[in-house]
Amino acid sequence: MTQPADHPFVQAVKPLVDAMGGQMVAPDQAQGDDVVLAWEGQDRVAVRLPHLSDSLDHILAELQRRHGMPLSELDRKTKQTVVRILETRGAFSVRHGVETVASALGVSRFTVYNYLNRENAAKGAD
Repeated sequence: MTQPADHPFVQAVKPLVDAMGGQMVAPDQAQGDDVVLAWEGQDRVAVRLPHLSDSLDHILAELQRRHGMPLSELDRKTKQTVVRILETRGAFSVRHGVETVASALGVSRFTVYNYLNRENAAKGAD
């Protein structure tokens, strides 16, 4: 029998689970808020979703990996793009989200708010 982690369905969803900062566990280890995924009528894997507060740190780490350098070393235009991505992903709805992002980018909270206001003004002009 195929080991659960080796099942093609489990391998197919792994990049998504990793991208959102989740953890895959065996279906029989699922807890209250875990999402059990089934394939062809059989439970294959349970996904333990990250706590919302951990999600922002995970997203920032992923953006840093994507850019290949600390976010604080990015140029201004790229930092603005990062803020736009984070806004789309809901980063600023998390308590202390602006402060966390500002620290990661090496800028002030005021600068993050300026980036957000600039983006929102551009959307309003469309």
